[in-house]
Amino acid sequence: MIITTLILAVAALLLYLFMQQDVFGADPADTRLARIHQSKNYRDGAFQNLSPTAVMAKGVPVTRMVSDYLNKSKINTPAEPLPSVKTNLATLSDRVPTLVWFGHSSYLIKANGLSFLIDPVFSGYASPVSFFGGSFPGSDVYSVADMPAIDFLILSHDHYDHLDYTTIVALIPRVKMFYTALGVGAHLERWGVPADRIVEFDWWEGGEIAPGVRLTATPARHFSGRSLARGRTLWTSYVLKLPGYSLYLGGDSGYDTHFKAIGEKYGPFDLAILECGQYNETWPSIHMMPEEVVTAAQELRAKTLLPVHWGKFALAYHAWNEPIERVTKRAAELQVDITTPRIGEPVQVGLPYPRDIWWNSQTKTNPKVLSENE
Repeated sequence: MIITTLILAVAALLLYLFMQQDVFGADPADTRLARIHQSKNYRDGAFQNLSPTAVMAKGVPVTRMVSDYLNKSKINTPAEPLPSVKTNLATLSDRVPTLVWFGHSSYLIKANGLSFLIDPVFSGYASPVSFFGGSFPGSDVYSVADMPAIDFLILSHDHYDHLDYTTIVALIPRVKMFYTALGVGAHLERWGVPADRIVEFDWWEGGEIAPGVRLTATPARHFSGRSLARGRTLWTSYVLKLPGYSLYLGGDSGYDTHFKAIGEKYGPFDLAILECGQYNETWPSIHMMPEEVVTAAQELRAKTLLPVHWGKFALAYHAWNEPIERVTKRAAELQVDITTPRIGEPVQVGLPYPRDIWWNSQTKTNPKVLSENE
């Protein structure tokens, strides 16, 4: 009995010491915590979704979860390196808003001389440790060194596949301002971001962040947490209004009524960037099935859909290319316009969009380097 107690005590101490690492961030305190307590979305010690939302579906047995893991797709990861495109981001044209996707949910937007970087993850893994959640071969052709000066770094929530410690620390000298959801600023401050360069939003809050540019935080249906506790920080989507253009930055979200509400209040959108991967029937409320993504785009009143949250990490058990296969099929059925760029391929809003079915024709060729004039 004494030996068992000692083993448990040592294990608890080791876990505690492990959780003190910088990568886990910090809990909100002082003025950040006081502001959280004033939010109507914070109840019973945690942030809440608009609708009751369980991370796991009710009644799912442990045996089902084990079975899903053991029977995951044989092509859960791609067999060959992905055919990425290497674009010169420093000379990227911004005559119209132009987006470059880096795989999963990371992308750069350039418009009117301004640069917006969303949920950057360049470490090569989506977890607190480097040996778990590694990226697909061919998906890591971009690093912090490739980024131009960033005017606005926008973060949707604090999960590891959206908020990457290694990337943020390296980007701090390149970024003017950080915009994120309530509470996430505590992580950034611990990592060295000055408090006066961090702006936190609750849902439906926002403001003009540059002349003619407005950023508004809008609801999402998800959860948060970098440690054992959940819901201490908020998760969000965003509406980005640029001169003459309107973009929806979806973050992570299960399907719910908020898409229609956002579409009615802020739509139509020239481009809706929505997550379409890392789903499973056992967690149906926190991530959308690909078919739901198309419905969400319709309710947002989006002119064109850009599916993200796939193509870099295997965080669920489906085939790596199943999300894009299913979402493009459904979009065709409902006549929803969709763009499917390769990683690194420029997307110019309102101009002819990339539509190649590249995920079925992987090659081992070296990435092509594009310049502004190509």
